[in-house]
Amino acid sequence: MERGLPHGRPRPGTVTRLTPKNAKTFILDNTALMAPPHVPEVLLHLADEAHDLWLRTEEELAEIGLPPPFWAFAWAGGQGLARYVLDHPASVRGKRVLDFASGSGLVAIAALKAGACEVIAADIDPFCATVIALNLEANGVSAEFLDADCVGSDDGWDVVLAGDVFYDKPLADRLMPWFAILKARGADILVGDPGRAYLPKSGLHSLAVYQVPVTRALEDAEVKRTTVWRLA
Repeated sequence: MERGLPHGRPRPGTVTRLTPKNAKTFILDNTALMAPPHVPEVLLHLADEAHDLWLRTEEELAEIGLPPPFWAFAWAGGQGLARYVLDHPASVRGKRVLDFASGSGLVAIAALKAGACEVIAADIDPFCATVIALNLEANGVSAEFLDADCVGSDDGWDVVLAGDVFYDKPLADRLMPWFAILKARGADILVGDPGRAYLPKSGLHSLAVYQVPVTRALEDAEVKRTTVWRLA
């Protein structure tokens, strides 16, 4: 996108369609390696107000072939969940972990740093494969990326970590029955949530509460009260 053109519109033929295979350069050009404020132990390629990615509208992103880049921001639920895992390493140490809706891979990386023996970072956004690979490399850890909707599946994970997943009612309605099945067979389900609209009113036990710094333009706040829950 050539921002110097009138109305921010590119000349015909100048837009290169992004794909997960050619996105690495774009990601590196539009993010910076930095630590989320609540999880200084982890480095991520993130966008901020100084980067072009922050300023682009969803229409502009769609024109170049990029879905909304949720992976470019450290959301409050993920930061809280990552903080909990790092502060309570026994929750994942030596265990097989699924980081559901992984985004940037923040929670997956925290689980690896806390001693998980295996971590699968799952997200339906195929661009997350490239982003998570970059972030894993920056932190000197390795995990498997799963580009699939794994709701309803069970690969025998010991722990399922889910940050910021209750923002959408159809998704929330699918998640709780799945989580309940996993819990019944022995998995531990931990959720990080800053009060999203469709967080269940029951069936969750609070483990920790954090005041997480966030980006006002995304969250309409500078700090979000974020709770880490365990499925009861």
